[in-house]
Amino acid sequence: MQKQMEEKTKEMEEKEWEASVGGGAVTVKVSGKKEVTSITLSPEVVDPDDIEMLQDLVVAAVNEAFRKMEEESQAAMNSIAGGLGSLGGGFPF
Repeated sequence: MQKQMEEKTKEMEEKEWEASVGGGAVTVKVSGKKEVTSITLSPEVVDPDDIEMLQDLVVAAVNEAFRKMEEESQAAMNSIAGGLGSLGGGFPF
């Protein structure tokens, strides 16, 4: 099982996840190594008079991309571990 987890971890580190917000105005890609690999901005979202909106969109897109990555990573690890997480609850020691 440890080898499976190591292989899955390596596989997940090599993947990328993408999230878009604002109707595609901001798109962010993150890696399984928890690094932002790219940010794409639509020209119409770049308004010098409304920098705060752009900042909010970037933060939202980054957070969504990381949420997707974490969700898939957790599901992959749970599938390998199976029901092992439920074994620890009933022991009297």
